[in-house]
Amino acid sequence: QQLLVESGGGLVQAGGSLRLSCVASGRFFSIITMGWYRQAPGNQREEVAAITNGGLTNYADSVQGRFFISRDNAKNTVYLQMNSLKPEDSAVYFCVADGKLASWSSTAKYWGQGTQVSVSS
Repeated sequence: QQLLVESGGGLVQAGGSLRLSCVASGRFFSIITMGWYRQAPGNQREEVAAITNGGLTNYADSVQGRFFISRDNAKNTVYLQMNSLKPEDSAVYFCVADGKLASWSSTAKYWGQGTQVSVSS
């Protein structure tokens, strides 16, 4: 069973919008921070946005003002609304969660399998 399941990727024209969703498994005992990373071919994986369970957010400079992260703690779900998409936003987007699987376990970073976002010019 996957701990994080992403959806919402696809192909869109430049200037368009997409919304990514990520549902965290009920196996998590607790989740502190959820967010998104991305990796384009030949590039290092980079953090795009993150949100704490208290609602504090952080964005990469490259997406500030265009991408918006939100979270529904009751549904263990994080969203990434991506607007004004550019070809350079094309990448595999990975959902991440910093959390515990048991009360006695250490906090660890868990990754989803990724969803492809492609932006055509």
